[in-house]
Amino acid sequence: MTGTPAARITKVVIVGGGTAGWMTAAALSRLVATGVAVTLVESEDIGTVGVGEATIPSLRDYNRMLGIDEDALVRATGATFKLGIEFRDWRRLGDSYLHPFGTHGRDIEGVSFHQLWLRQANLGGDPGPIGDYCLSAVAARKGRFTRPASNPQSVLSTLSYAFHFDAALYAKFLRGMAEEAGVVRVEGRVAAVDRDAETGFITGLRLDGDRCIDGELFIDCSGFRSLLLGDALGVPFTSWQHWLPCDRAWAVPSERQGTLTPYTRATAETAGWRWRIPLQHRVGNGHVYASDHVDDDAALRALLAGLDGKPLAEPRQLRFVAGRRERLWEKNCVAIGLSGGFLEPLESTSIHLIQSGITRLMALFPDRGFGGVEIDEYNRVMLREYAQVRDFIILHYHATERSDSTFWNHCRTMTIPDMLQAKLDLWSGKARTFREQGELFTPDGWIAVLLGQGVRPVSTDPLVAALPPEESARFMDHVRDMIGKTAEAMPTHEQFIAQHCAATIAP
Repeated sequence: MTGTPAARITKVVIVGGGTAGWMTAAALSRLVATGVAVTLVESEDIGTVGVGEATIPSLRDYNRMLGIDEDALVRATGATFKLGIEFRDWRRLGDSYLHPFGTHGRDIEGVSFHQLWLRQANLGGDPGPIGDYCLSAVAARKGRFTRPASNPQSVLSTLSYAFHFDAALYAKFLRGMAEEAGVVRVEGRVAAVDRDAETGFITGLRLDGDRCIDGELFIDCSGFRSLLLGDALGVPFTSWQHWLPCDRAWAVPSERQGTLTPYTRATAETAGWRWRIPLQHRVGNGHVYASDHVDDDAALRALLAGLDGKPLAEPRQLRFVAGRRERLWEKNCVAIGLSGGFLEPLESTSIHLIQSGITRLMALFPDRGFGGVEIDEYNRVMLREYAQVRDFIILHYHATERSDSTFWNHCRTMTIPDMLQAKLDLWSGKARTFREQGELFTPDGWIAVLLGQGVRPVSTDPLVAALPPEESARFMDHVRDMIGKTAEAMPTHEQFIAQHCAATIAP
């Protein structure tokens, strides 16, 4: 349906605050100057999940879109910088590897660098871990950080990073921006949802105290409750628990101890995994686990036993089911964040999926006709992205040698989604991996996890045979040497923060 000035949407209502609500409000606040009223409804009495404290590099695009001063954001949220994720005990007990941001080495004559690395390893050489050829990985191990160079010829241009931050403080930061731009916040609980009897579209919300808020476009950021998309519109939920059996988590902050590591840590347990996220003023910790394989008390004990410092609050339990709604945009309602789906934060994708939902809504912003073509496209690309992220997370569980518990036996032997199996088949033959249209994770990310989890291909790209092994070895030595020296010359993570963006919040 073609939009006309008369058909413009002039009233947008966001239900729910937290990270999803205020990220959405901050992005949509730019519409206020064009005559669009943006209202956010939330209740102080309803808590937020608030554990999405580790991010991935794509968040920097969102922050740039809003014109956010990065150092100011880091100071306000107690943030640290993140160069990747360390995985401990995933392949086998005692094993560890890093999934770094950025790239491995440098392709040569049309041959991907990882093919060179595999060929040298297969010839009996000792090229060292593939992470030795990634600046983000080497800097992370050395506790170093600086921002990337813009010059593509510089080794520093291969560096990439994200953040660890206090999710509640990030939402507060964005709330300030949104309200300053004209977003109106309304305190209250949603008591009922009004719908048009003929079309089924949502027409308004009834809040406690007999208050009513009408709107034309409604954004559901109500979290697991899914008040609009799930409850009011009845869009079914598709569970992926047969592939991702973890369904609970304990979360607790702890005192900072030692240096600020510029990476997240994910340590596999007997029936799940523990996260460690270092902030300037505290450390975020959690234990994601499958309740069919370990009881709540044992899971909590494992979390507390793994803390670096003293707990700063009572542990909080979360319950969830991995999966997503069958549609994320239904009629005049778009679900963003947990109201549309949930995937455990193993690869720190929760905030990214919020961001992705927002940017695609902006690209397909409707008029009051709510054309089916735009709605169908939004659902198509978002559901595809959820499935792609799901498969990447499943890879960590499935590609393992662990057999020390019923949980790991299930994950290692389960039938996996066809899309993931196709990727594994392609990799297992000649070490090939390609980025699908719109796919979040890069080939370098897949390569780091596949090799880290011990998935070695039977062969390599035939083109690599045209490169003399001796020259390849010298080239790889040069790359590793340059990366090592570049990392060593970088300031420490703590030095960089102290100089540019030390937190303004109390420890």
